[in-house]
Amino acid sequence: MHIHILGICGTFMGGIAVLAKQAGHRVTGCDANVYPPMSTQLEEQGISLTAGFGLEQLDLVPDIFVIGNVVARGKQPLMEEILNRGLPYISGPQWLFENVLHDKWVLAVAGTHGKTTTSSMLAWILEDCGLDPGYLIGGVPMNFGISARLTDSPFFVIEADEYDTAFFDKRSKFVHYRPRTAVLNNLEYDHADIFPDLAAIETQFHHLVRTVPGNGLVVVNGGDNNLLRALGRGCWSPVEYFGGPGFGWKAKPISADTFDVTLNDQPAGQLNWALQGEHNRLNALAAIAAARHAGVPAKDGIDALSRFINVKRRMELRGEAGGVAVYDDFAHHPTAIAMTLDGLRARIGASGNPAGRILAVLEPRSNTMKLGVMKDLLPASLAQADRVFCFSGGIDWDVAAAMAPLGDKATTETDLTTLIERIAEQARPGDQIVVMSNGGFGGIHDKLLARLAGPA
Repeated sequence: MHIHILGICGTFMGGIAVLAKQAGHRVTGCDANVYPPMSTQLEEQGISLTAGFGLEQLDLVPDIFVIGNVVARGKQPLMEEILNRGLPYISGPQWLFENVLHDKWVLAVAGTHGKTTTSSMLAWILEDCGLDPGYLIGGVPMNFGISARLTDSPFFVIEADEYDTAFFDKRSKFVHYRPRTAVLNNLEYDHADIFPDLAAIETQFHHLVRTVPGNGLVVVNGGDNNLLRALGRGCWSPVEYFGGPGFGWKAKPISADTFDVTLNDQPAGQLNWALQGEHNRLNALAAIAAARHAGVPAKDGIDALSRFINVKRRMELRGEAGGVAVYDDFAHHPTAIAMTLDGLRARIGASGNPAGRILAVLEPRSNTMKLGVMKDLLPASLAQADRVFCFSGGIDWDVAAAMAPLGDKATTETDLTTLIERIAEQARPGDQIVVMSNGGFGGIHDKLLARLAGPA
């Protein structure tokens, strides 16, 4: 079968492209914006890409068009002509269920934050323990080197996104997946472009819980009141809690990179790894619990995570120049920004150089950020940074005014080259620069490293 994917360079749709190619289908696709790591991954898989949504792509005559949620009515000529001609089309999540997930034990990881990291941890535990899982993750797990994989194993791990499915199906993607094991990491307001308020997102999480069978398992962050409220609307499956009060899975830090794992106050093992931060400890607990439901003893899951390597764009060290380290991180929600910086601050403190400076570089690029819904939360989320540099190009709200509570600590620029120059002027040996964006950010990482390496 020949499938042509509209919006192929998004992490989810790109993953579908990889799965379809591995299943033996002919896969082509198009998108407006192309940037690594997804563009690189698709090229390595031999998947042909077309820039834009032009009508000439109809000449490919695919058997079906798979539509990503980047596609909207009245904006892409190709989609309009597909509708006009009555050509066959389907959403990405529905195609995925019908062609991949329908006969699998699906382990789905949902939540506002930590989906990609927890999904990667879970897939790695199953892999390390010999279960050979298939998976689709919204990033590139370093342990695997590719964001999606199809195997003959009955187990399939998927990052379960609450974003809408397609312009013709406004349900959240994850209601299509029908997991037997569902992880609910956390729940906050996000995606202001499609959800009017937190209650609307809670309803979608409730719909996900409704799809878990009675012989399944829901793994829930017991310290998240929003999740508990959603769960209180009805649950027909066993529940295991992590990270909250009372019984359940707990992590007790021993040092910056070591913690004890307990279940119902009974020791389950000790994990020593390279990741830091309370958020990563919670991610680990969720992955260990979900893997246990699939038959992996907790001690084996803990052992596997000692060999876990993080995901690309999750505090990924892009290089060092002039004694300055430059990291890339996907954080774009205020809570995620704060967690990233808290984790980096803990790492600096454990390194024996507690005076090390953090330079935070932010592009408020997500749809929610572009709308300015959370702009007032940004200053507090950046509290751990010693200097803040914010790119305001293409933003309609006053970024400098939003950063004003940070005083002289913050610099805002509309021009990327000027922003890089300002960062380079302030950076000094021993600094840690963390660049936070959910996009390519104009290739700032390499440009900044080049500038730090020598004079302008």
